Amino acid sequence: MPRMVNPTKIYGSTGLLQCFELKYTPRQSSCLGHPGIVLCPGPSHMSSRTSRGLAYERLPCEDIDTAACEGSLDSDIGLQNAICDEFPDRQHVEQNLLRKVDLRMSILVLIYILNYIDRNNAAAARLRGFEDDLHLEGQQFNTILSILYVGYTLMQVPSNMYLNKIGRPSIYLPICMAIWGLISVLTGTTKGFLGAVCTRFFLGFVEAAFFPGALFLLSKWYKRRELGQRTAILSCGIMISNAFGSLLASAILDGMDGVMGIAAWRWLFYIEGSMTICVAICAIFILPDFPATTTSSSWLTTEEQVLAQLRMEEDAGVDDETECSKGGESGLKQAFADWKVWWLALAMAILNVLLSFNAFFPTLSATLGYSSTVSLLLCSPPWLFATCVAFLMSRHSDATGERFGHIMIPLLVGIAGFMMAMATMNTAVRYLSLFLMAQSYTAFVVYWAWVSNSIPRPTSKRAVALAFINAFSSLGNIAGSYLWPKSWGPAYWNSYAICIGSGVLCIVMSWIFRRHLVRLNQEIEANKTEEGLEDFTYLL
Repeated sequence: MPRMVNPTKIYGSTGLLQCFELKYTPRQSSCLGHPGIVLCPGPSHMSSRTSRGLAYERLPCEDIDTAACEGSLDSDIGLQNAICDEFPDRQHVEQNLLRKVDLRMSILVLIYILNYIDRNNAAAARLRGFEDDLHLEGQQFNTILSILYVGYTLMQVPSNMYLNKIGRPSIYLPICMAIWGLISVLTGTTKGFLGAVCTRFFLGFVEAAFFPGALFLLSKWYKRRELGQRTAILSCGIMISNAFGSLLASAILDGMDGVMGIAAWRWLFYIEGSMTICVAICAIFILPDFPATTTSSSWLTTEEQVLAQLRMEEDAGVDDETECSKGGESGLKQAFADWKVWWLALAMAILNVLLSFNAFFPTLSATLGYSSTVSLLLCSPPWLFATCVAFLMSRHSDATGERFGHIMIPLLVGIAGFMMAMATMNTAVRYLSLFLMAQSYTAFVVYWAWVSNSIPRPTSKRAVALAFINAFSSLGNIAGSYLWPKSWGPAYWNSYAICIGSGVLCIVMSWIFRRHLVRLNQEIEANKTEEGLEDFTYLL
């Protein structure tokens, strides 16, 4: 196994910085077993030499004798062997790196749970007087839901471009989170339709920073075959929020009604928004920045930081740090010029139409005929089941390197659930159908892993593409907000029929996309040196 060196063990910690500079470049180094590491002794003038694939580049240094540093070829070979002997096992270093990154990234799941709780708490508030107190009529409640996605759509691409430019997600994402928590609190103070619309619009405007930013952050630390499971764990935050958000809402709505003369639904916004602000403050000290950002060194060793960048280069054949320095403008042009980005955006928008039942899940649960409290409690088991299915399916998708089948199967099961709900008003059958509908979110989880895999580099393009796809797909959420009017209930036959059609269309588009990736892989195999992606293939 290739081994990485701790040069201080050979030369001492004091003299190391004066004599050598550990550089991260695309140059090949056979001693270390991977590209990108160059050990540079530093005499008073610049020169270079190579021994058995290990490149030595002279750097200015006043304290080193030129002749002593130059030495003979045998001395260079001896130095190379000493370096190789002193390197820890790469597998061990990589395991430590992933363990540290996983621990820090885990807070993204909590943030995403709160993100969706703040986004969907209006559906729970609807059961306890939200519409009556704000004097909403007709489609006004649906407009309050859909307006969030207008702001959400507008902000995502600029947000990710800015994040790619500053390279500080540990600061940017928590600040955005604290702001949307504050806006959620302010939603509880609204007195009418106009105030609710304004707060919901700005809530979506600020929330837009999180999900594409989180996906971009994950794609900067994990290889393609590692990304699916991490994306799945993050996306499971949606289902966990639906499960435990319903329990939390039930407790608040039952326990806080009339406290200090305030309606229960207002307390719902006050408490859940305040929770978001508290977690945002903690996230500043936990979230990592990008691997190339120097602040990462405070919790990573030098070896781990170099390896973190190297892993990304090995995965796609491009140096992230170099690409990042090019800025977002070229990434914007590249993303919009790639038809894959538009195709995936349209497919995700159609998928979101199918998943629009999520925002109305308490309403669908209420059609079973129970009280508002029981209806909220009944929302939890289907989403807990969906969380387990999504986690297992995404792990299997990563293990097999296959995406399309792991998207198609949950969609087909979800379509079966819609058909069951259309066929009968029997309580047991309709409740079972909610389980099948909820697990269709597995397709959403795996799809985002597929999106990240299919647009690997450059980073500026990937940042724009992830944000644009998520923004464009929000159009499906806007349309879906009007698919569940009260006039279509309690059977909601028309709503289920539209969801079935959306699922079939999404499967067809995904199959076409898979066929295109097969052709691209064949081209890459025929010309492996094309664009420097020697080891890169698209996951199908």
